[in-house]
This record gives sequence, C-alpha cells and structure tokens, in this order.
Amino acid sequence: MRYRILRPVTVGVRLLLLREDKILLVQHTYQRQWYLPGGRVERGETLEQAARREADEELGATLGALRLFGVYTNFYEGRSDHVVVFLCDDLTLTGETDREIERFAWFPLEQLPEGVSPGSRHRIAEYVHWDGKAVVGLW
Repeated sequence: MRYRILRPVTVGVRLLLLREDKILLVQHTYQRQWYLPGGRVERGETLEQAARREADEELGATLGALRLFGVYTNFYEGRSDHVVVFLCDDLTLTGETDREIERFAWFPLEQLPEGVSPGSRHRIAEYVHWDGKAVVGLW
C-alpha cells in the first residue's frame, strides 16, 4: 500500500551483452521469462557503476567499454521506472551466478528463445536495426 501512496521513482540498468552476433539473456529464480541482465541503481552509485556491479553479481562478468544504448521510462501500473540500457561487446565471463540467477545463455540475435520478456525483446529488436544513436522512449 505504501508503494501506491508514495509512488517512488526508480532507476535501473540493463545490459545488451553481445558476442559474435549472440546476446546473453538470464532467467531469474523468481521469474520464468528471459531478461537482459541488470537491476536497480543503488543510492550513491553511478549508472555505469550499477551496470558493472550487476554484471559482476549476476554473471561473474567483468565489462570493458560500455556504450549508451538507450534511456526508457515505464509507467505501467502507476510506476515511475526509468531504465538505462548499456551495450557491451567486450567482457570476460566466469559464469558464477548469484542466488537470483537460475541460468543464463547466449542466443543468436535472430533466434531468440520462447519466453523472452516483452521489454527485452523490444530492446533486442531495436539493437538489430540500431543506427548508433541513443534511443529514448517508453519501455
């Protein structure tokens, strides 16, 4: 109830992690769909720090250079969520997941698995046709 009264503004990050025309997706232990990795930005943390922390926590990944892909807003169910998506194709991956990640896998961009979340599917489709300019829009 408190959430509905206060309606906090949240900020999160997601990552388009790419390797040889494949994208890395994760499945959480508490959700069945496939998602782009990422999560909430913590107090006192920059967007880049959050992206790097989430990659490390969720996948044991160390990221090289990040590029801004897009900034999105989600007002679904009265929320005020803002998501910044970064692109990275320079990463090392230990594959050591945290307790939130059930599994992860690389998928060809043109052959995504069943059950990709709508937001993740839209971001991947935007990337396939991307002109290199940051995208701003609704999640």
